[in-house]
Amino acid sequence: MKRLKEKWGIKSNFQLLLILVVFSITGFIAAFIAADPLLFFFNVTPNDIYYWPVRILIIFPIYQLLILCIGFLFGQFDFFWKFEKKLLYRLGFKKFKN
Repeated sequence: MKRLKEKWGIKSNFQLLLILVVFSITGFIAAFIAADPLLFFFNVTPNDIYYWPVRILIIFPIYQLLILCIGFLFGQFDFFWKFEKKLLYRLGFKKFKN
């Protein structure tokens, strides 16, 4: 855990716990939302050949928004905003360079 704290620039174990909880909650909610309500809305069933590509395309932007919102609720918005900027930069959005 010490290495992870150093890599992320985290000062306390409590902050690390909050960050891991945010990742967990966000993943669960994003998967839940994309699994039933949105796929049902788009009339996509597990039998369709494009089920997994559509599900992944739905989960990705939902996850990115949720992680900022839930991070804010847990008081970790700054950490997750830096995390998002780094991810967006790696995806080719050069505007988000730190």
